[in-house]
Amino acid sequence: QVQFVESGGGLVQPGGSLRLSCAASGSIVSIYAMGWYRQTPGKQRELVARITPGGSAVSADSVKDRFTISIDNAKNTVYLQMNSLKPEDTAVYYCNTARSWPFSSSDFAWGQGTQVTVSS
Repeated sequence: QVQFVESGGGLVQPGGSLRLSCAASGSIVSIYAMGWYRQTPGKQRELVARITPGGSAVSADSVKDRFTISIDNAKNTVYLQMNSLKPEDTAVYYCNTARSWPFSSSDFAWGQGTQVTVSS
């Protein structure tokens, strides 16, 4: 059973930074392309960044040059470095597999996510 445990969210002022972590069970990050998704109430989950096992990364225009996705294969962990945060980045952030870009379905059950709130 594949599981994802997201952490690192919190309350931050506009312009601040956070680093999210996603610990995956097994060697998922070495096999599948992984993505960070976010969701706000009443909206569909949105894929914001994706990275392949080889390290090729892409990000949505809304977060480009501010968010960076990375992986640590040895730790089976996916990271999302978020800089210059804006109030519109407020959401629950999740990780999962991401077979395609910019839209993707996921292969496994969702974790609990981590709440990011950007507010002064």
